Amino acid sequence: MAVMTRRFATGLHALSVTVALAAGLATSAVAQEGPLAVARDLYASARYDEALAMLNGVRQQESANPINLRSIEQYRSLCLLALGRGAEAEAAIAVVVASDPLYQPTETEASPRVRSAFSEVRQRQLPDIARTRYASAKTSFDKKEYAAAEQQFRELLRLIDDPDMGGRMGDLRMLVTGFVDLSAAAATPLPEPAAAPRREDLPPPAPAPVAPDLQKVYTSEDEGVSPATPIRQEVPRVPVQVANQTRERGILDVTIDEQGRVIQAAIRLSLHPIYDSQILLAAKEWRYQPATLNGRPVKFRKIIQITVAKR
Repeated sequence: MAVMTRRFATGLHALSVTVALAAGLATSAVAQEGPLAVARDLYASARYDEALAMLNGVRQQESANPINLRSIEQYRSLCLLALGRGAEAEAAIAVVVASDPLYQPTETEASPRVRSAFSEVRQRQLPDIARTRYASAKTSFDKKEYAAAEQQFRELLRLIDDPDMGGRMGDLRMLVTGFVDLSAAAATPLPEPAAAPRREDLPPPAPAPVAPDLQKVYTSEDEGVSPATPIRQEVPRVPVQVANQTRERGILDVTIDEQGRVIQAAIRLSLHPIYDSQILLAAKEWRYQPATLNGRPVKFRKIIQITVAKR
């Protein structure tokens, strides 16, 4: 009986040493590789509960680091999906989408099931994110921070054109495109006068220009197009009876033909229904120097911001 007791005690001591060594190795691995790398290895070994526990422990301290937070929430979603906790997995994916709306896991990063879950969450969240980013870009524009506004509006166009948006925000895209033009024009400094080139520095004659498409309506985004410039563009005064109900800014979209006449006009951002109708009526009388491509007049679409001074 005494011999058996000693053997049992010896066995317990060996087990304690083994557990202590295992805990020490795990701590050492975390110290050397970082918790995210260890959690990734645990996930690869199908130890989902342990990986999830480790990720839950570090997510708070990484909340200020979008790249690390995205990776943490991505692996949390993988673990939660593997454990059958779909609602929590969607919440983790939502954090990833909110921190980086343009991020989508690749085939090498995630399984088709995970990519499908990401796509479903993005389809729900992206419209609200786009509206929020439009408001932020518009604030930069109103503060006359035109370079920052242009960058924000261009990034917003990428988001609107994302396949998961499914073309649902065409009206916002048209509005944002107009603000890209306005921001770029306002942010571009006037060029310094260039020195007259010497004859020997002149380039060889250019090839004959390609004739423009007379059926197409060009915009400032088309290469080689010189935009239409106003000759007469008088905006009517705000009617007194609606002055206090009129917004400070509106957006007008006009199409100008090869003779510089407005052949189509539409309000894209309303000021007030009564004032809108007066602007559209006035636009029919506006005249422009026509837009040109390779020296030939072309139809041109112009986005105009209408600003109302508040007294």
